[in-house]
Amino acid sequence: MNALQTVGMAALRRMDPEKAHGYALRALNAGLVLPWSSPVPTILRTRAMGLTLAHPVGVAAGFDKNAEAVTPLLDAGFAFVEVGAVTPKAQAGNPRPRMFRLPADRAAINRYGFNNDGMEAIRARLAARRPGGTVGVNLGANKDSDDRAGDYGIVLRRLAPLVDFATVNVSSPNTVGLRDMQAREALEEVLTRTLAVRDETAPGVKLLLKIAPDLTDAQIEDVAQVALETGIDGIVATNTTLSRAGLSDRARGEAGGLSGAPLFARSTQVLARLATRTERRIPLIGVGGIATGADAYAKIGAGASLVQLYTALAYDGPGLVRTIALDLARLLERDGYVNIAQAVGKDL
Repeated sequence: MNALQTVGMAALRRMDPEKAHGYALRALNAGLVLPWSSPVPTILRTRAMGLTLAHPVGVAAGFDKNAEAVTPLLDAGFAFVEVGAVTPKAQAGNPRPRMFRLPADRAAINRYGFNNDGMEAIRARLAARRPGGTVGVNLGANKDSDDRAGDYGIVLRRLAPLVDFATVNVSSPNTVGLRDMQAREALEEVLTRTLAVRDETAPGVKLLLKIAPDLTDAQIEDVAQVALETGIDGIVATNTTLSRAGLSDRARGEAGGLSGAPLFARSTQVLARLATRTERRIPLIGVGGIATGADAYAKIGAGASLVQLYTALAYDGPGLVRTIALDLARLLERDGYVNIAQAVGKDL
């Protein structure tokens, strides 16, 4: 980070977390984050799910919920950006406060509840953005919906022409009953219905599934089987956790999903189990606790073709993407790899 960014990040950390996040998005749009102008090491060139990317590091869903800063994030150096979660109708989400920093644990807890501007407002922003870059949308369901499984298809139908991939999010802990859709029969229904919409409206858009880190081994096995049987294009592992094991920060008792460093080990275990149970036939995106190049390398070693950041950005700023990518390149070169694809699943 340059001096201005260092001062800015220090100021943001003294604010209410949700308000600070809003200011961070404004700073991105104001051009206060320097673009990544240096060449990306060719060893990082990545191809996954039919997408070709300069490197494997992207922005996780939740950081740019309403597609307000897609182009600045791509300019900052992220290889891809996932916006959302997006629901058919705008919804306010849960009452504030609903976002909490845990600096002692390098973590955060949120209970947002799929707050977003709704698919029509987000569609307009995606349509108006500067062309270029790889963009995905995280699909959500309205809290008051009579057909949550159908909501995913409704959002996909409207946004598919404007994105490269879409992720079915049945793993947020902040909408009552949503995680029940990870059960085998419910998951088969939602994926089958959403795939049908994808095939009808935009066959080229890749369809992914985002799962929770709190699944049992038997549930992970079910997810793997359903993913293989339905033919989805990828799995994002993982969302936030309800566990509070090992936390020391005074905010540890807040309700919601925990993200950041304490999630790293569990999310990486789930990732590795998925890679094994799917026989590495489905591309995986590793999310949860990544803050360094070594963290990203561990996710790749556990089977991830791509990785995503969120919570570490609140502590280190968007310039972190360059640090992680360049450190990752050095680790690959140290271990004698010619391209990052050779390292995917190396630790399994």
